[in-house]
Amino acid sequence: MTFDPFTIIMLAVLAVLIFFMFRNSRKRKADAEQLQAKVQPGAKVMTNFGLFGTILSIDEEENQVLLETSPGTVLTVHRQTVARVVEASETDEAPESLGSEPEFGERVADEPAEGTPSTDETPDAKKSDD
Repeated sequence: MTFDPFTIIMLAVLAVLIFFMFRNSRKRKADAEQLQAKVQPGAKVMTNFGLFGTILSIDEEENQVLLETSPGTVLTVHRQTVARVVEASETDEAPESLGSEPEFGERVADEPAEGTPSTDETPDAKKSDD
């Protein structure tokens, strides 16, 4: 049986697609196992629907998590809705440079000098000599 070049190329593409499919599957499984290892009582987490809270307890048999969203508010959610564990970042800590340059996209109020009129006081249209 002879294979033409088109058939060989199609089989090669199919083999590459299958390779990447298995690779991505293994990677997703490893990420899920790593997340489940981090999900423990006391961990700050975010759910799939954007709710932040602290895990109080985990019920393995029922696949339920007791999540405290604010002091006194406890929610019961399915264990699989926990999307990620929220790590403490540098922005949560006290900023070291308060008077430095603004962050990207942050608006800065420009204050005019004492002797110059502000842009709000200057008229938009030229007055006529009537």
